[in-house]
Amino acid sequence: MGTVRCILQKKQGDVLSVSPETTVYSALENMEENHVGSLVVLDNGRFCGIITERDYARKVILKGKSSKETLVKEIMSEHPVTVTPDTTMEQCMALMTSKYIRHLPVFDNNNLVGIVSIGDIVKYMIEEQKFIIGELEHYITGHQE
Repeated sequence: MGTVRCILQKKQGDVLSVSPETTVYSALENMEENHVGSLVVLDNGRFCGIITERDYARKVILKGKSSKETLVKEIMSEHPVTVTPDTTMEQCMALMTSKYIRHLPVFDNNNLVGIVSIGDIVKYMIEEQKFIIGELEHYITGHQE
């Protein structure tokens, strides 16, 4: 089974982030524009948490707050579960399942290098399974390329 490194090598672009002083509304706009469900929160370049769509739903909407007045620092998850590039897909799935989370910031030697989502992991696993099935079909039918 692959590792987080395999996903990071295929992902394009920088890690998307906001500051703790950003409004939740602005953070949501950023997520929508970039088709992501979470943003890393950086305070003067220092990692201080993560904000997700789930944080918004549970800590703003259900509490009757205004996303245009609420700041990211009020609802972000300050100590999210993190992984390294060498964490396996199986380990990520176990963490996500046991902690009921969908996004994992990735650190390499205390440096933030990316973020992986449950969608990234599922996509990787589907591609890996298609490759294996193709190889098995070639083996069974005797076709070699």
